[in-house]
Amino acid sequence: MRKLRVAILAGTVVVIGAAIATYMLSHKGYLPEPKPVPEGARALSPTTQVIARGEYLAQAGDCVACHTEPTGKPFAGGRAMPTPFGNIYVPNITPDDETGIGQWSADDFYRAMHTGVTRNGTLMYPAMPFASYTKVTREDCDAIFNYLQSVTPVKQKNRPHELRFPFNRRDLLVGWRALYFKEGEYEPDPTQSTQWNRGAYLVQGLGHCSMCHTAINALGGSREAQAFEGGMIPNQNWYAPSLTSNREAGLADWSIEDIVALLQRGISMRATVYGPMAEVTYNSLQYMTDDDAEAMAVYLKTLPQRDSEGPPPSSARLVQPSVMESGRRNYEKQCAMCHGGEGKGFPPAFPPLAGNQSITMSSPVNSIRMVLNGGYAPGTRKNPRPHGMPPFSHILNDEEAAAVVTYIRVAWNNTGTPVTPAQVNELRKLLPE
Repeated sequence: MRKLRVAILAGTVVVIGAAIATYMLSHKGYLPEPKPVPEGARALSPTTQVIARGEYLAQAGDCVACHTEPTGKPFAGGRAMPTPFGNIYVPNITPDDETGIGQWSADDFYRAMHTGVTRNGTLMYPAMPFASYTKVTREDCDAIFNYLQSVTPVKQKNRPHELRFPFNRRDLLVGWRALYFKEGEYEPDPTQSTQWNRGAYLVQGLGHCSMCHTAINALGGSREAQAFEGGMIPNQNWYAPSLTSNREAGLADWSIEDIVALLQRGISMRATVYGPMAEVTYNSLQYMTDDDAEAMAVYLKTLPQRDSEGPPPSSARLVQPSVMESGRRNYEKQCAMCHGGEGKGFPPAFPPLAGNQSITMSSPVNSIRMVLNGGYAPGTRKNPRPHGMPPFSHILNDEEAAAVVTYIRVAWNNTGTPVTPAQVNELRKLLPE
């Protein structure tokens, strides 16, 4: 039955994509043309100042994270980006003439960033966040291009993608773009402050924060109306919490100082970043200036909030007494030393668990992964020696791990729900052997 559903979905994707592609082709202009360049405006001067600014903006866009293999040379590509449809291999964007973007012009680069179309007219897969980068101004794109042209060229051929049919059909991207892509640079909101608009520009554009914090559907797309409402990060098995829900990571009752600390340092008095967000902080957000980090915080704090009513009552009464006792014993033995007997922690080094929204979210995935995998907050310029959490997968079996995660989700009036051994086992399978 599952194979039949997959086959039906694949067939539906082909039919819909083909229909949209046929319509677009018949009505011309299905490939977006680059906007005309103002006369005499593209005589770029890659001064040291421009290059330095481009480096800062490339860090804001977290370009190095995707375009660099873990042990590879910066921006040389080759990194596999797992998707539900197969692996996408990120291209070389060093200024190598043969395998990189050495032959590209500033216009070519802007077209790729702004429209998701490469120098030779190929449609990009949306693993490249052009749906966010389209908001980046021409001036900022030019600065990033100048910076990339200044890095050391690396001759490394790009690896072909490994996508299943029908997702390996680039012509179907015409349909995806019609449904989910809206081209256009960021337009400041005249009713908001200069600081708010700067934060919105960074979050919506270069930061492409909504790519993780918005759920995607079966076609790999997301709706603007659902932006920042949270979702699973495809093929990474981490949950990016909602930034609009007070039951998850809603920021309405956070101070600006705590948001800035979490972005730049990776830790705050309220929480600590782990998993994919730790990589974002390490590669990108720690380099943001204080002004830009504060602008991002100001904007994020004003995201429309839902679930503004109080949290549901504690689910502790739904947990079997034997499970609660097992969780309590293992918590006292393994966790209380750092997080305290009452779960209050010792922030910012050791985050609190009592009243921590990241612990009580509807999805327990992150809590289970932290117990099994452990992890470190990123080492940042403002927090160079972070404290870490050891893994407990070799100490706790599925039942014990489920019990301790259940305990921290419902103890101290926390409003999470119980976790089952089966949920733990599914994530244990992902551990390296």
